[in-house]
Amino acid sequence: MTAIVTDLVHGYRDLMDNKSDPRVNNWVMMSSPFPTMAICLSYAYFSKVLGPRLMENKKPFKLRGILIAYNLVQTLFSTWIFYEYLMSGWAKGYSFRCQPVDYSNSPLALRMANTCWWYYISKFTEFFDTLFFILRKKNQHVSTLHVIHHGIMPFSVWMGLKFAPGGHSTFFALLNTFVHIVMYFYYMVAAMGPEYQKYIWWKKYLTTFQMVQFVLIMSHQFQLLFTECDYPRGFMIWIGLHGVLFLGLFSDFYKAKYVGKTKKPTDKSLQNGSTGLCMPILEDSVPRQNGVSSYATIYNKEYNSCYSNGTNNGYVANNNTEKKLA
Repeated sequence: MTAIVTDLVHGYRDLMDNKSDPRVNNWVMMSSPFPTMAICLSYAYFSKVLGPRLMENKKPFKLRGILIAYNLVQTLFSTWIFYEYLMSGWAKGYSFRCQPVDYSNSPLALRMANTCWWYYISKFTEFFDTLFFILRKKNQHVSTLHVIHHGIMPFSVWMGLKFAPGGHSTFFALLNTFVHIVMYFYYMVAAMGPEYQKYIWWKKYLTTFQMVQFVLIMSHQFQLLFTECDYPRGFMIWIGLHGVLFLGLFSDFYKAKYVGKTKKPTDKSLQNGSTGLCMPILEDSVPRQNGVSSYATIYNKEYNSCYSNGTNNGYVANNNTEKKLA
């Protein structure tokens, strides 16, 4: 038993000291995975246990002004990260066919690694989506799937930053930040009140926008299965599988919402999205028909909530009453 523990410790030290990118080792939160793991676990505990318990006997907070400011900041933050990804590689000669990681200390390579670090930080700022649900006592939105997704993403991005801060798979982050620009801008306008709803008429195209994103991610990642490229295959497969999973979920929803002739979701309909945009989920009481798959039925029943990198904290008006955006 002692020998096994010793081997694990030596393997961990070798991985951290010799296999990781030395340029990022002294950056904040990057010397060890344990701070990130601790924060993610604390987030999960707060989201599912402590937060709802603290709010149990309190009235829900009204956060309209805070939500507008938060979504504005997130829009600007995502815009800056997107710009930095372009200027550190994707608009400066990165190849869509095969792009190895530049581990040098050149200004461009360091700028890319720095951008990856800020993208990692952005996964923590998205925790506020869940906090606002809890403070407004919208605990039904904080599903297990929502918490798992938000809780895992920081650690997943930490791994990429620690061992491959740049190169091929940053295309995923580039697309994701662009989606977040659109998403948080949409939520900001939605939170501003009914008089601004005419400016977000394009809501119905958001689902298609997300699905196109996942197709692009899958195609871009899995092309390396048929091409020789000096890029870690593990990260390529991991990111590609994200696209497969999310495209499957969105496809089932799209068929249920836009292809099948189901009833309109009730006012209690919740949100569903993956790396950014939320969509309404049919309530359990709504009949499934006209091509809704059994997978979608199971998904709706168990995770009737918001599944996204950023959940919808906006409102729309319906019959002069504030309602959660559907």
